[in-house]
Amino acid sequence: MALVLVTGASSGLGRDTAEALAGQGHDVVAHVRDPARLTGGGETGWWKGVVTGDLAEVDEIRDVARQAAEFGRFDTVIHNAGVLNSPEQVTVNTVAPYLLTALMDKPARLIYLSSSMHRTGSTDLRRLTAGSASYDDTKLWVTALALACASRWEGTTSHAVDPGWVPTRMGGAGASDDLAAGHQTQTWLATHHDVTPHTGGYWYHRRTQTPHSAARDEAFQARLVQALEHHTGVPLD
Repeated sequence: MALVLVTGASSGLGRDTAEALAGQGHDVVAHVRDPARLTGGGETGWWKGVVTGDLAEVDEIRDVARQAAEFGRFDTVIHNAGVLNSPEQVTVNTVAPYLLTALMDKPARLIYLSSSMHRTGSTDLRRLTAGSASYDDTKLWVTALALACASRWEGTTSHAVDPGWVPTRMGGAGASDDLAAGHQTQTWLATHHDVTPHTGGYWYHRRTQTPHSAARDEAFQARLVQALEHHTGVPLD
């Protein structure tokens, strides 16, 4: 039985992931921005616990890390929360995963939600603080962060997952990918040991793919981590 934190678990892929893991008997801690969206149906019996906070606000990200620490060291943290076409997308999609990774005890497994759109993201890290970053940029950066973490700490593996373009609230009703398959890769990575590569994979439907070259570029990874450290004032190590 694993202890798993899933961010953005009130709906969509995060909710599907959390429910699948809980259904397998794992202890799931669900992160939600608005607890009313999760508890309105009396469904908290699914979860080991709930942590709350708006991942668009740095102070609240820090508080989410504090709340999560009360559960002890997680076996897996799934950085699922994300927003599209929002002025908050840099903070939610890239800064929040970075800060939570830096502030929390390192789990055995880290999983970061990417997107096929990361392949058209920019390596211009001035966009990180200039307010000009696109969704594609933020997903390239979080993919590079995932791969930067892959061999950084002994006992911690890290992967990036493209869930596909699925018909969630974010993806829209016209999305062409399989909603049922959208959470299965991260659910599998969260608990299985027979994973190849053991760490540092970019996954789509339980198969590895080749990400944007910058995501695997150690020089770019180092520049990204340095930029995030400078932006947040929090070192990764």
